Amino acid sequence: MPARARNSLLEVFGVLKIKTQGRCDWLTPVAAGALGLIGVMFIYSAQLERHGGAWKAQIVFLAVAAAVYAAVSLIDYRFWLGAAHWIYALCMVPLVLVLIPGVGDSQYGAQRWLDFGVFKYQPSETAKIAVLLMSASILARSPIGTVRDSLGALAKLALAAGFPILLILWQPDLKSAIVLPPMLFAMLYVSKLSPRFFAVALGAFIILVSIVAADVYGYVRFMESHGYSYQNDRGRYQTTTWVPLRDYQRNRILTFAAPDIIDKRGTESAYNLNQSLISVGSGGLTGKGWTQGTQAQLGYLPPAVSHNDFIVSVIAEETGFLGSLTVLSLFGVVLFNSIRIAGLARDRFGTLLSIGVTMIFTVHVFVNIAMSIGLVPITGIPLPFISYGGSFVLSCCLLQGLVQSVYRFRKDFS
Repeated sequence: MPARARNSLLEVFGVLKIKTQGRCDWLTPVAAGALGLIGVMFIYSAQLERHGGAWKAQIVFLAVAAAVYAAVSLIDYRFWLGAAHWIYALCMVPLVLVLIPGVGDSQYGAQRWLDFGVFKYQPSETAKIAVLLMSASILARSPIGTVRDSLGALAKLALAAGFPILLILWQPDLKSAIVLPPMLFAMLYVSKLSPRFFAVALGAFIILVSIVAADVYGYVRFMESHGYSYQNDRGRYQTTTWVPLRDYQRNRILTFAAPDIIDKRGTESAYNLNQSLISVGSGGLTGKGWTQGTQAQLGYLPPAVSHNDFIVSVIAEETGFLGSLTVLSLFGVVLFNSIRIAGLARDRFGTLLSIGVTMIFTVHVFVNIAMSIGLVPITGIPLPFISYGGSFVLSCCLLQGLVQSVYRFRKDFS
């Protein structure tokens, strides 16, 4: 065996050996385990009337994910600093493959999965991890200060994040793409980039929102002037505009901003949101009891979304305000503990990893809960540890394993 390869193997095994010392932060794994158990319970409840086996599959996903969490936490997070480029390149391959007709599995008009028979893999989940590692690696190795001094790092970040974002949007998978920009901005803020950059970025964001608003307004005028149906004549407006939005995405924005225009009877694009609001509102203080909710049990909250995108609606109906507050508190433990670990990190790379993971989870928790109660447009973004899905549960545990590694190895500095 070549000396370089032998030394690399020894280095990896040395990293694994160090962590038999027993340093471990138990707050996050306990809170995450409780969230996973809650997820299994309410996936079972949401699918009870259809005798679905999703809850059994979720148990398997969680078991495998727990093993992944433990394994990643045992590896010195500084190992990923040198491996970030290789991991990034490896994760981009399936992100390209999923777009090839006949290779990627197409469902509901989107091509987001690779079907291996036994399980389906969503490349965008590992792409998020790759972008996190690559971005943290770039920022840890680059001088950050004024915008001029940071141009090189910013250009590298734009390329590293822009390529996968474009591929993810091409699928299309907006929910996965919207997680990455907040993560990058949080990491740049922690890196103490000049405030001028964020002022310019805010201005660009306002311009982008204005363009989307103007496009949606033009969509409404076009559809109504031609007598088209928002539900049945999708795609007609796309040939008249340069804004890269699909009509179903415009419909989701309208469902949030002007439901009376797009769905006057509340039986089409606004149906899921209306049923979710009924679920949340009918739970009261203590809820109707586990498996006693009517919205999911009777199928008013559609079976296709009740155990994943809108699982929090099932929880709110069956456990009420107190149960929902418990779930929020557990997420609060996970998020604030990750911030605490970021503060304990002894190097910039560890801090950036912890902050990046925290922001990914923050976006998922906020957007999922907010869309369930009508505060933001419906995007289909899942709730960490609770929503059904193998790829997502695995990515959540892998990300938290990185944070645990930062905590474990915080004292291993000379």
